[in-house]
Amino acid sequence: MSELHEMTADNLADFFSMLPGWEEKFRYIIDLGQKLPPFPEEYKKDEYRIFGCQSLVWLKSDYNDGRIHFIADADAAIVRGLIAILMVIYNHKSAEEILGFDIHAWLESVGLSSQLTPTRSNGLHAMVKRLHAFAEQAHSGH
Repeated sequence: MSELHEMTADNLADFFSMLPGWEEKFRYIIDLGQKLPPFPEEYKKDEYRIFGCQSLVWLKSDYNDGRIHFIADADAAIVRGLIAILMVIYNHKSAEEILGFDIHAWLESVGLSSQLTPTRSNGLHAMVKRLHAFAEQAHSGH
């Protein structure tokens, strides 16, 4: 598949469904994580850290041009892949698009929600919660 910014949630789900098994799907998730944009070291501090993740995860959001932009990083390959999935779904979207997207239904539709360990699932939901909180703040402020 193409770079993250050219992908959509729908074509990501379609591609995911073509992979034969979970070993291949997790390999693809790890490959997605390798496409993350560089995360500046200056943002690797508690202010940007997502707590609730077993691995170290940082997420920095900005709001401009009516859209939310974020970068993120993690110290674990699978978690970096989950960040990449969230970037496809949420990055460069309006607050309304972010708040209106049913991530739980999407994760269920690709079967990912049942395959994640509880700690990875908690970490993923902590990232989604942070993005939603930022979107709600941006939405109410503009």
